[in-house]
Amino acid sequence: MKKAVFTLAILSIIFALVACGKGTEVKTETIQPDQAQTEQTKSEQDLQLLKNEKAGEYLADPKGRALYYFKKDEAGKSNCSGDCLANWPAFTQEDFAVPEGFDKKDFDTITREDNGMKQVTYKGFPLYYFAKDQQEGDVNGQGVKEVWFVVNSETAFE
Repeated sequence: MKKAVFTLAILSIIFALVACGKGTEVKTETIQPDQAQTEQTKSEQDLQLLKNEKAGEYLADPKGRALYYFKKDEAGKSNCSGDCLANWPAFTQEDFAVPEGFDKKDFDTITREDNGMKQVTYKGFPLYYFAKDQQEGDVNGQGVKEVWFVVNSETAFE
């Protein structure tokens, strides 16, 4: 009888230790700071497709600022410099993801002849901001002088 009680006591202690070990085992998934920053930065760099009643759908930078093309540009060459460039600053962001409906392969860069800076292109045509767009959602440059237009997935360059 003593042997049975002793065996039962040992088994109870072993069982209690195993149960306690499993009860305190906590699985945690940690995100390394570098990994979290990369994921956050990546989403902060994505281009967006926004919609406006006047302009329809249009491509915007990560902050929601509309991107435009200049009808007088040529594929691979900007014809906007000086005062034009002051009113229509070049889009120069280097690393970004594109929204659904766009192909990343359609985006590239050119080196501007006037200042040597790199400017992002879409289907070969340089992209710009409009200086009078002050906040997310502004499309004040749409149709200016019938040569400035927002970019969307349907944009066909002439």
